[in-house]
Amino acid sequence: MADLDSIVDDLRAEGDALDALVADLSDQQWSTPTPAEGWTVAHQIGHLSWTDNVAERTTSGAAGDTDAAAEFDAALKQAWSDPMGFVDTAAEEQARDPALLATWRSRRRALTDALATVPPGVKIPWFGPPMSAASMATARLMETWAHGQDVADALGVVREPTERIKGIAHIGVRTRDFAYALNQQTPPAEPFRFELTSPGGELWSWGPEDAAQRVTGSAADFCLLVTQRAHRDDLDVTAVGADAEHWLTIAQAFAGPPGSGRPKQ
Repeated sequence: MADLDSIVDDLRAEGDALDALVADLSDQQWSTPTPAEGWTVAHQIGHLSWTDNVAERTTSGAAGDTDAAAEFDAALKQAWSDPMGFVDTAAEEQARDPALLATWRSRRRALTDALATVPPGVKIPWFGPPMSAASMATARLMETWAHGQDVADALGVVREPTERIKGIAHIGVRTRDFAYALNQQTPPAEPFRFELTSPGGELWSWGPEDAAQRVTGSAADFCLLVTQRAHRDDLDVTAVGADAEHWLTIAQAFAGPPGSGRPKQ
C-alpha cells in the first residue's frame, strides 16, 4: 500500500473531483434519483458527509481527542441500535441539510487534516475491525469514488478513471476472504493471482505468479466490480479457475451485508 501522505492526497483529489461534479447543480438535479434505490444525488453526498464526519471523529479520538472519541462511541451505539437502517437514516437526514455541500466540504477537509495527526502504529476504531490511518484513508477513498460513480451515473456523466483507483483495487484484493465470510462461505485455501491494467497502461499485480486461480482485466472495471457499481457481465474482468470465477459473483470491498449489485445492462 502507498504511504499515508499519498493516500490522503488521493482522497483529497477524489473529493475535489466529485465536488466539481455537484458544485453547480440545480435543486432539481440534487433530487435526481441514483442507481441506489431510494437515494438521490443529495442522499449520496449526505452519506459521504455523515461518514466523513464520523471517520474524522474516530480518527481525532485515536489521536488523543477524548471528546471526539466519545462522539464516535455514541455514533457506534446508535448504529448498533438499528444495524440495517442507520445508513439510510443518516443519508436522509443529511440530504435535508440546506448547507449540505458546504457541510461536506468542511467535514472532508477536517478528516484529511485529522488523518495526519494519528501516531504511527495507532489503530483507529471503526464499525468493523480497527484500522491504520492509511487503511482509513483508503477506505474513504473507495467510498468517495464509489458514491461518486452513483452520482455520475445519475447525471449521465462518464468519468475518466485515474491512477487513484489503485488503492481501491488494493482493497478489492485484500477483501477476498471478507466476501466469502459475508456470504457465509469458506474461502479457498489457495491464493489468487490478480493482474489488472491501470488507466495509464501499467500492470498492477497481487498474489503468487504461479497461482492456478487468476483474475485479470481492467483495473477500473475491477473497482466497479468490487464496489458493486456494475454487473460483472458488463465488465472487462476475467477469471481463470472455478474458485476465482465464483468469487467474481460475490466480490464486495465495502462493509455491511451482502450487496445486491447492479443489473446487467
